Amino acid sequence: MSNIIKVGLVGFGLSGKVFHAPFIDAHPRFELRKVVERNHNNSQKIYPNINIVRDISDLFIDKEIDLIVITTPNIFHFEMVKNSLLAGKHVVIEKPFTPTSQEAKKLINLANEKKLKLFVYQNRRWDGDFLTIKNLLKNNVLGKLYEYEAHFDRYSPEQKNNEWREKDIPGSGILFDLGSHLIDQVVSLFGLPNNIEADIQTQRRESEVDDYFHLIFRYKKLKVILTAGMLVNKIGPKYILKGTKGEFIKYGIDPQEEALKNGNIPKGNDWGKDSPQYFGSLKTKISGDISEKKIETLEGRYQDFYNNVFEVLEKGYEMEVKPEEAVSTIEIIEKAFDSNSKNQSIKI
Repeated sequence: MSNIIKVGLVGFGLSGKVFHAPFIDAHPRFELRKVVERNHNNSQKIYPNINIVRDISDLFIDKEIDLIVITTPNIFHFEMVKNSLLAGKHVVIEKPFTPTSQEAKKLINLANEKKLKLFVYQNRRWDGDFLTIKNLLKNNVLGKLYEYEAHFDRYSPEQKNNEWREKDIPGSGILFDLGSHLIDQVVSLFGLPNNIEADIQTQRRESEVDDYFHLIFRYKKLKVILTAGMLVNKIGPKYILKGTKGEFIKYGIDPQEEALKNGNIPKGNDWGKDSPQYFGSLKTKISGDISEKKIETLEGRYQDFYNNVFEVLEKGYEMEVKPEEAVSTIEIIEKAFDSNSKNQSIKI
């Protein structure tokens, strides 16, 4: 592979346009060469030097393409990743990898067999609030953690009829969509839980998919609560962490997604900076005195995902998001649906 990684991007909807193309284009060691758009030419309006093709097979036969980035609906992930690997291409695949853990394991085995790299885009490991929490835990600011709660709530009472995530197909629904982010964050921090209890509901009228979940992970001395819903009118805290030394509460959501939707380029000193009004609150008790202070949110850095892709491919660095970890996320989702259907705790 040359020092410039040549990329073919599959899909230019929200994911391809907002979460992938800007970072590929901004990175000096990537070149966005081709975009697969079946019916439109939207990508060329933003990136005039790229070539638009109508089928992913065009990327397979292009000997100059090193990396294929797949941003299509989850139902297409397995076949597209498999054929990309068979064509000798490294792959970046949007979360949550595949609709089943068995499919994901087959793809990992194929990538290993072909000596190719398979990256799963779990970008919210680089949310500023999550990086802040990692830093607090690393420095033992909260002491021994005994409860971790994370929300991904929205108010969206109407279904989007043209949105595949709202259709009753494999890999759709809120648990696969937003839940995969929260689960991945927790597994990256604490590993696999011992048990899981799940309440998964379809709350909106005429909805075809799950649009609410409440998960409880039980570790030896830690309880994790993960929840998301589409009918939450008054949004509460994003994170609540409780430890033997104190409590940390954080409101607001990482600003990077909104900035990308507004067409901002992921560069500059202000990129990923949280508004001071959303800085987290840390309450501790030392020598009998209660102290409360604001904790400045670390800068979000979605660009570090593609920085790591380059470092893995060109320098042999370790993957930040290992595909095996993405398999664990899907397995937990599968266990959650099992727990919900049986109305009981499931051992992991």
